[in-house]
Order: sequence, then structure tokens, then C-alpha cells
Amino acid sequence: MALEVNEAVEVGHSSGVLSAASLMVGGAAASDAVMRAQRLPRLRVGLHLVLVEGRPTLSPDRIPDLVTADGVLRTDMAALGASIWLRASVRRQVAAEIAAQFEAFAATGLPLDHVNAHKHFHLHPTIASMLMQIGPRFGMRAVRAPVEPRRVLARVEPASPPPSDWLAQSWAALLQKRLRRNGVKVADQVFGNGWSGAMTAERMTALMSDLPEGVTEIYTHPATKGGFEGAAAHYRYRDELIALRSGAVAAALEASGATTGGYLDAGIP
Repeated sequence: MALEVNEAVEVGHSSGVLSAASLMVGGAAASDAVMRAQRLPRLRVGLHLVLVEGRPTLSPDRIPDLVTADGVLRTDMAALGASIWLRASVRRQVAAEIAAQFEAFAATGLPLDHVNAHKHFHLHPTIASMLMQIGPRFGMRAVRAPVEPRRVLARVEPASPPPSDWLAQSWAALLQKRLRRNGVKVADQVFGNGWSGAMTAERMTALMSDLPEGVTEIYTHPATKGGFEGAAAHYRYRDELIALRSGAVAAALEASGATTGGYLDAGIP
């Protein structure tokens, strides 16, 4: 997305617990991100599929229903989601953009560790179907299904756990089942949504100390500073970078006995 994010990913991996990152192939600093990843052979890299709130890979004239008059991807997810349901022409444009982003990732030469989507838009059943149809052609073997056990969050902060998002969690659970049925690797649980933009060292330490059984993904949004194009005003980017480099987090991770890496290191059947 930005140089500030790329810098944080490199630092978080080189001197912290970060083991994987996701690439926005149409992002403003995508070329820089690829160069950094190529010199970090132990960093697993996946595709962050962007269909809303970002820059498309295809030219706007090829996907007119997905972009605004300025040529950037739309932000009205609900309306776009309905159009995807109802209009075959929109579905064709979405499929073309998905394929183009996979092609752009393949052109980097980086091994594809996983796929996820901006704003979790792949929870949309039609987008999920397209992903499962298109992704395997490009070596897709793992996808994030953001199933986040609320009971764990409540144990970490019993007085003020993040609000429940039962609708998104229902779709996430359905996606997890669909992916497994189709032979796609998926984590047992994912943490990062409830505290999106605020995954502090204290919260990460507590999560590392109370990991559920199975494969867990904990995702963050680190940056050396905020204010870049596309930055969320309320995200604590610098604090999340500090968390990745925290000695307390590293100690809790080591004490947990968990092994780390990307999805392809996780031994998911």
C-alpha cells in the first residue's frame, strides 16, 4: 500500500515475530514491496486481493462497474456486492480483475503462500466461488477464512471485548467449510478483526499466551507512521509495529511452543 508499510514489514520480519505478509499488487508501493520480499527469503508472501477501496490492476475501461469516475475501485461494498449477485456483466468484470491480480503476483516470481482479500470481501459467496475457480490455476493452496473465536478475545479483555460481528463470523465459518471441502488450506482460527488497527503488544502477548489448539493466524497492520495514501485515521500503525518487535511478544510466542511461518509451513492437511 505504501513505503511506510513496506518498511514496517521488513523491520517486523527482520527483527520481530512477523513471518508472512500479503501483497497488494496494484498498490502504490508494490514494486518496492516485491524488491524487499525478494531479499527476505524466509518471509512468506501471499496475495491481498483488492476489489474495493484501492487501485485496480486492469485499466478502468475494462471494469467500468467496479470503479469510480476517477478510475479507483469503489467503496460502496454493499451496493457492489448486490450488483455482483444480480448482474452477470459485473461478475465477469470481477473475475477478470481477480485473474489479473493473480497474474500480476505470478509475474513477481515470489512463491504464493496464501490469498486473502481487502475488507474480507471474499466472504461474499460469489467472490469466494470465483477465487476457488481461478486461484488454483495460479498455484493457490491456502486462503484466509477470518474465523475469530470471541471467547478468546473475552478472556484477554473480559471487561471490554470487541463487539461481536455475528454476521461476518457466520460467513467466515461458511467460507472455512467451503475451502476445506475444496482442498484449500485454511487456519483453524484467525485473530486481527476485532482489534483491527489496534493489535498492541499487550494484546498480542495475551493471545500468544492463550493460543487455541490447531493453526492460528494473527494479522496486523504495521507501518512506520500513518498519514499515507489509504491509511485509516484511527489505526495505530506504529503501535502494531512496536508489538511485532516486542520482547514480551517474542517471549510469549517462544513459551507457547508454537512453530511459526506462513500457511505453507503450517502442516495443514
